[in-house]
Amino acid sequence: MLPFKNNLAKLGIEVTVRLVDSNQYVQRVREFDFDMITQVLPQSDSPGNEQREYWHSDNVEAIGSRNYMGVSHPVVDQLVSQVIQAPDRNELVHRTRALDRVLLHGHYVIPHWHLAKDRVAYWSHLQRPAETPKNGVDLDNWWVQP
Repeated sequence: MLPFKNNLAKLGIEVTVRLVDSNQYVQRVREFDFDMITQVLPQSDSPGNEQREYWHSDNVEAIGSRNYMGVSHPVVDQLVSQVIQAPDRNELVHRTRALDRVLLHGHYVIPHWHLAKDRVAYWSHLQRPAETPKNGVDLDNWWVQP
């Protein structure tokens, strides 16, 4: 958070970072008792039901939900439902892009961290496929060298 804080300071925005123990952090996140957090919202190549947990109004006040941003908008709700009910891949792509545009327009998150590669430390007796799958490291397909 400190590099982000420094960048905001350049814009004249004052930020206070508070360090809390892990139990307090988890409880605060579950109860939406924060101004800003860094959080991962894992996605797949086939977005589906998890979108309801992240963006749908039904979860805006549900303690422990992953609608951390407090998104509550009928257009977002409708698009989430359409993504989940997409009849084929082509329609899923179009509906997901529409949802993405609406979410970006709402400025609900600040994307700020991405690596194009996976970094994995492993023992030399472990073997892995020669090619990494499109979705990154797949540890289920590694094996022990006899």
